[in-house]
Amino acid sequence: MRRPRLLVITQVYVPDPTSVGQHIADTAEEMVRRGWDVVVLASARGYDDPSVRYPRRETRGGVEIRRLPLSSFGKGSIAIRLLAQSLFMVQAVVRGLFTPGISAILVSTSPPFAGFGGRVLGLLRGVPYVWWVMDINPDQMVRAGRISERSIVARAFDWLNRQTIRGARSVIVLDRFMRDTIWRKAEAAGKTIVSPPWAYDNVLEDVPRDANPFRARHGLDGSFVVMYSGNAGYSTPLDTLLAAAKRLEHDPRLRFVFIGGGVVKKEIDAMVAREKPPNILTLPYQPFSELRYSLSAADVHVVSIADEAIGVVHPCKVYGALAVGRPVIALAARESYVGDILAGGDIGWVVEHGDVDRLVGILEGLPGTAPAVIAGMGQAARHAAATTYSRATLLACVCDAIAACATRPARAAGGSAGSSPAGRGSP
Repeated sequence: MRRPRLLVITQVYVPDPTSVGQHIADTAEEMVRRGWDVVVLASARGYDDPSVRYPRRETRGGVEIRRLPLSSFGKGSIAIRLLAQSLFMVQAVVRGLFTPGISAILVSTSPPFAGFGGRVLGLLRGVPYVWWVMDINPDQMVRAGRISERSIVARAFDWLNRQTIRGARSVIVLDRFMRDTIWRKAEAAGKTIVSPPWAYDNVLEDVPRDANPFRARHGLDGSFVVMYSGNAGYSTPLDTLLAAAKRLEHDPRLRFVFIGGGVVKKEIDAMVAREKPPNILTLPYQPFSELRYSLSAADVHVVSIADEAIGVVHPCKVYGALAVGRPVIALAARESYVGDILAGGDIGWVVEHGDVDRLVGILEGLPGTAPAVIAGMGQAARHAAATTYSRATLLACVCDAIAACATRPARAAGGSAGSSPAGRGSP
């Protein structure tokens, strides 16, 4: 009996360090374990750094990966990104037309209009597709002030989104705020699934301070480490954290560590090179195999989401902090997905953007806080990662939606409106 075949269209895929690529790889490999053939169409170059080249064809975890040329030119401008994304999608649709035996298609939002590629292929091949919404454009660009809501680009994107939603068998979103944004675009209540990105509770773990080579290697022993790890862009502003670090520059107890990439990270790197603040360390993305050490090197993690980005993006950094059992300081509005997470347990603090005084007060008090109190918050974080946000639970939710897409009639797809494996009140 022929095995069902899943076609995955995504500009990013492992070993590219983006979280989107990692989550899609987890899903693809799990579908292989479930007895599916999986073919991935991805970019042949790095997403952040197009000088990085990946093999044009390879097999990882049983997944057949075909990487397409002329698909990444870096992030120099919106025009350059749109050109690369357009070229990628044209190649992916053509390849998809000639990929035999497809039973279902999975498309994410990398590139942003990949969903419409799924719509085109679905119509031409008579195959259902699942749209996994990791972020929402043009909303992200509009709210960041980079394009006008009435511009031709924004209206074209929204038309593509409406067509994608209407044609999808299931639409997976990451939190209740993103669900509401999607519902404002087109009717999708009967096929929307709310499923957050999973914490890597299966591989990430707490590495004790005195046994952590990352702390020793970077001279962090003896310091209380405040860490931001991941992409730092316009939707994850760090002005409040940097202002607090500046004010605490001469507090010998505290070290601020920034790990990752993105346009804001490049600005931080330039500031550190220019001003050489003694309490700030910047590092590039760490290999996935080293994350348990780098993330565990923190005593507290900082995550951020701009107020205007709520409902259109969903940064995943908080889940790594939960997985290694660390308290979290969220630079965010309380009405946000990360506000929902912290409201679910004694895990950390929510600080509004711009409230430097409150953030400084929290940070000044942390080094003197009883270790048992910090440890208790870390245990609550780890419990959330191992239960509500566990990899096993949330990965199964996504894979079940894909499998159902290929077997159920269109009107029965998805799940109940706003259904979420993370439970009531979760993102």
